[in-house]
Formats: sequence, C-alpha cells, structure tokens
Amino acid sequence: MDLLEKLQQLASKIEKSIEAIQNEEATKQAFVIPFIIALGYDVYDPFEVKPEFTADIGTKKGEKVDYAIIQDEKPIILMECKWCGNDLDHSHTSQLYRYFSATEARLAILTNGTTYQFFTDLEKPNTMDEKPFLEFNILHIDEALVPEIKKFSKPNFDLDSIISSASELKYTREINSILVKEIKEPSDEFTKFFASKIYSGRMTQNVLKEFKGIVKRSLDNFIKSEINTRLKSIIDTTESSNTQEQHTQNHTVISVLDISSNMSKNQRDDDKIETTDDEIKGFLIIVGILKNIIDKDRIIWKDVESYFNVILDDNMRKPICRLHFNSSQKYISLFDQKETRSEKIPISEIDDIKNYASRLIATITAYETQ
Repeated sequence: MDLLEKLQQLASKIEKSIEAIQNEEATKQAFVIPFIIALGYDVYDPFEVKPEFTADIGTKKGEKVDYAIIQDEKPIILMECKWCGNDLDHSHTSQLYRYFSATEARLAILTNGTTYQFFTDLEKPNTMDEKPFLEFNILHIDEALVPEIKKFSKPNFDLDSIISSASELKYTREINSILVKEIKEPSDEFTKFFASKIYSGRMTQNVLKEFKGIVKRSLDNFIKSEINTRLKSIIDTTESSNTQEQHTQNHTVISVLDISSNMSKNQRDDDKIETTDDEIKGFLIIVGILKNIIDKDRIIWKDVESYFNVILDDNMRKPICRLHFNSSQKYISLFDQKETRSEKIPISEIDDIKNYASRLIATITAYETQ
C-alpha cells in the first residue's frame, strides 16, 4: 500500500471518529500515531520514535516535545501535538520554536491531528522559521503534496532533499498569497510596476489611481481569458472521450465532473429541490476558477428553494457564493470574507461569473489563512 492509500484510509477513520476525540491525548493516540506509522516509523521503538522527548531550554529543564523521530541516536524531526478541536495558531508555533532551537533537529511538525504544518530553518540556522514551508490537511488531501510528505517517511528520508524543496515550497506559497491580494486590490508598488512599462509621464496620485483601476481590470480579464481557455479544453476533451452522454427532455447529463460527488451530504436527502442545468453550469465555472487554488472535491453545492449554495468543505459557515437563478434576472451573491456579509450582484448571463474570479479566489484564500 502506497503512502496516498494509507493517508486516505486514515482520513476515512478520522472523519468517522473526530467528534468522539475530546482532548490532546486522544488526538495523539487516534490520529497522530497512525500518521507516524503511515510514514513507516516504528512507534513502539523508543530508539526510533521517542514520546515526551526532553528539550531542555537554557535554565528551563524538563521541557518536553510530544514526539521526536530519531535517526543515528539524534532527533531529526520534532512533533508538537494539539487537540483536534483547536486551530493551530501563533502561540502553538512559539512553543515549538523554543524546542527547535534547543535540539539538533532541523525539521519540526505542528499538528492537531488533521492539519500538519512543516517547519525548518531557512532564514536563520538553528532558528525555526515563523511560517511553515508546507501545510497539509489530511481530511482534504491535495495529491500534489503527497510526494513532499513522502520525503519525511523512513524509507525516503533525505534531509538535504527536504531542505532544498522547502525553500521553493515556502516562497511559492507566500508569493501566491501576495498575488491573490494584489489581484483583489493592487498596491501602489504593484501598480507602478506595470504603469512604468507603458506610461512615461509623471506619476501623480491621480494617474496612479487611474492605473490601479486599469491594472485590476486587466488582471480580471486575463484570469477570465485563462479560465475560458481551460474550461474549453476540459469540455472539449470530455466531449470527445464520452460517447455515452445522455440527454433528458430538459436536462443534460454533464460529465465534466462527477457533480453528485460534490453534492452536500444534506442535499442527498432532499429530492424536493430541482437543480437546473444553469445552476450546474454555474457550479462548473466556479470549480474551473478555483480548482488550481484548492482541491475541487472541497467545493460543495447545496440547492435550496431560494438559491443554489456553493460552500467550502461542506461547511455552511464557509460560503463561497450563492447563485440566484430561479427568475429571469440572474444574480450572484459574493462574500467579503465574512459569513454575515454578502453582496448580491445582477448578471446578464452565466459566463459573467468569470468576471468575479478574483473575488471568489480572495474568499477561498481568506478561509485558508484563518
């Protein structure tokens, strides 16, 4: 069984039992230890996995980190665990930071049993970076990250390889975050970069303000064009390979994605709501916009009488947008990174959803960085 299959099995177990886990110790036993085992380490061998590893810090003696992975009698990975009901925050990072500087380990993992944050010392030797170079959520497995996780496994462990890729992973992640912010609201520096390439006059505040609008619209149009190209490619490929596409009187069976797999668990029990072709087409456009930002399987839909809801992780407290397609005038409701605030915007056709790509991406980014 490869690592991906092991992680998928563990994810299934976690989903079934997470509500029964009420403290940190239970989280370790039910979630963290199986993760360490999946990486190929013998948790019953204290010379390979040492629980309550002592990391004395200056005058503080007896400071202990939850687990240390040992190689050649030296710690290579430190692991600090929190209860699965806790979000990982800076206070938890500070605790691991102290342990890191007191040992020879160059890798550290902070986890609540579902989210794993991976740290090293890229910026200053023997000092743990403030931000992780990799973050992995086992309940929403991004298969593109599995090869990076595999580098931490016992048969594949190679510190030099991990450190080498850590730099690119960390800075790529941060650059992506910067780009999302700039796309939503271009900064002065970002705007000046483009303006200086095409404008030779004096950069006054009025000129800068005008160029901010131009840059934002240009980026929105660029994203829309890229999405159109990729969606067309997906649809063309699917149509050419799918020779059994079926049609009903008013509804087309859309095979670009397995739509039913993205249906909310609650929706499956409600057959009174009729989901229209337009709503499904709108959902496909949203998936096309976001699929390079997050795993498409995390984008879930639930149709109700008054609107078609698109949410993250089947969590009604994480709305991505709402489609109001039940009247001649279509609307899309967009969320300003706050569950209680939304803006209902009229659209003339379904493709107009692409005009709001940057806002949809910004909403996802806000949830992911909370």
